[in-house]
Parts: sequence; structure tokens; C-alpha cells
Amino acid sequence: MTSSYSLVDTHCHIVFRNFDEDIEAVAARWRKAGVKSLMHACVEPSEIPAIRSLADRFSELRYSVGVHPLDTQHWKDDTLEILRSSALADERVLAIGELGLDLFRDSNLKEQLNVLRPQLDLAVELNLPVIIHCRDAANEMLKELRNRKKFGSCPRGVMHCWGGTKEEMDGFLELGFYISFSGTVTFPKAEATHICAREVPEDRLLVETDCPFLAPVPMRGKRNEPAYVEAVASRVADLRGLSLSDVANTTTANARRLFGLP
Repeated sequence: MTSSYSLVDTHCHIVFRNFDEDIEAVAARWRKAGVKSLMHACVEPSEIPAIRSLADRFSELRYSVGVHPLDTQHWKDDTLEILRSSALADERVLAIGELGLDLFRDSNLKEQLNVLRPQLDLAVELNLPVIIHCRDAANEMLKELRNRKKFGSCPRGVMHCWGGTKEEMDGFLELGFYISFSGTVTFPKAEATHICAREVPEDRLLVETDCPFLAPVPMRGKRNEPAYVEAVASRVADLRGLSLSDVANTTTANARRLFGLP
């Protein structure tokens, strides 16, 4: 039986090879779970043709183009033009990213900023939202975005896979950003994330899987997939004292507003 509500997985990576053998079954499961749209994130330009092929195959899929902060080695002299031309060539490109800062796994802040800044500029130029990866770098990211806000060059967007504090979240909310929760919100010890999921304003709340990573409880330890966004939304509903249907409808409307989803 298919779900009676609509869900959007606002961040997934089904281009990864561990989906090759059963992608049709994966799609059947996300449809049964009520997932009506997927935003596929891009981590570096060589992925774009394969993601575009997935969008050809699955009509509910839209995608971003960008370079992840842990993939700065893929930034070349022609990368910005590749991202620009890819975005302009396909109306299914609805965001720039996954971009950002990650000081948990790397310490090359200067290099990451050199890759981040032109992508933020591109998002403003094309009037597209950004999908931001930010790990152990909230202060640095807030500094960058606040400075841009002063000059009218801060794009709109989403803080994906949110795992920061409420104070950090409030800083991004003040800049107009949405906050997206992944499977980590289902983890029993993720107390800061639970607080944020309770406190984020209704009109800024999104859900995602970030699959194949971070499968939610009770699927933790397995390959994550878009259908499991239902478990994420269910946990957010519990934390907020709402029904799953309420959270599904709210997050779907928010995703459509931010990304311009059909």
C-alpha cells in the first residue's frame, strides 16, 4: 500500500555504485513510501553525466551541480564554467552544491574557501539555492555568509544533514537558510540535533537521507536509501509532537518553495 502523504528526500546520492544492481527496486520502495521528489546532490563534476542519466530514468529526480569541500582536488581552471554550463543546459538542475566547509576531516580552510566562494557567486548569478555541507566549521561558514549578506551576495539555501547546536542553527536561520535533518536525528545520543529539530521554525524544516550514508534507526548500519526518509520524518514528528502526515506535508511544501520542485 502506497503512503497517503507526500515526502521529498532533499539530499541523496543514488549515483553511487552500491545502487547499481537494484536501483529499480530502490525506486519502487521510495514510491511506496510516498517519496514524490528527490534532490540528488553532486560532489564533483565528473558525476554530472551519470546523475543526468538518472534524472532521465526517474522523472521524480532533480539535482544540483557542485564541488564538495572534501573534493577540492577536483577544482580545476575550467570547473566553474562546467558547473555554469551544466546548470544552464538542464532545467532539472535546481541548486548549486554540495558545497561548504569541513574542518572535521580536513584542515585546509583556505583551499576550501577558494572552492566555496566561486560556487556561492555562481548561485547568486543563476538565482539558484545552495546545498551547504558544514561540519565543525559553523563559525567560519557564518562569517563568510554574513559578510556576503552585507554586500547582497548571500544566496538562499539549506544547511544539509544538520548536526550543529541551536545557537549555530539560529545564525543560519537569521540568514534565511533552511535546516535539513537526516538519519542522525533518529540516533538516541544526538541530543543537540533533537533540540534543533524541535526548535526549527515550521517554514524552514526539511528532511533528507544523505543516502547511502547515515541510515536512520531502525535501519542503522545498512545501506541508506530514499525510502528511509519516512523514518527521518517520523522521528522529527515525534520530537515536535506532530503527526507524520503533518511533517510530511510541511517539509514537502518547504522543499518545493526552496528548490522550485514541480
